[in-house]
Amino acid sequence: MQRLNFPIYSFRFKNSENKVSIFDEIRKKFIILTPEEWVRQHVVHYLIYEKKYPKSLINVEKVLKVNGLRKRYDIVVFNSDGSIHILVECKAPEIKISQATFDQIARYNMTMQARFLNVTNGLNHFYCQMDFENEKYEFLRNLPDYKENH
Repeated sequence: MQRLNFPIYSFRFKNSENKVSIFDEIRKKFIILTPEEWVRQHVVHYLIYEKKYPKSLINVEKVLKVNGLRKRYDIVVFNSDGSIHILVECKAPEIKISQATFDQIARYNMTMQARFLNVTNGLNHFYCQMDFENEKYEFLRNLPDYKENH
């Protein structure tokens, strides 16, 4: 797998039936290693080890309903009250991040109401903070670090 634009982390890998799997600390199981999963695992490690978010507040690859359609999100970081703090959309490194990618995460977020959005392909990371009152978002340099009771 290619080197991504993240700090270097140590991951656990497993080989079975000619497929490589990577251990997901959130789901607590090995997941088949695809380019998108490689990005997702780097984001999870980044949130835990750089931004100090507790694993208990991070959720990976769950299904949600948006306008009656079932959608899967990549990573969500919850607040301690159960509301959503950060919504992350991961793409494989070869996928360019476009306005359509942002439109997709913004549509998801109409339902989820996350305060922060992160779209990444592992090489380019985009972060923004939502302004729900004015229905717009503002780009940030990075995601906020974890703070108790935020």
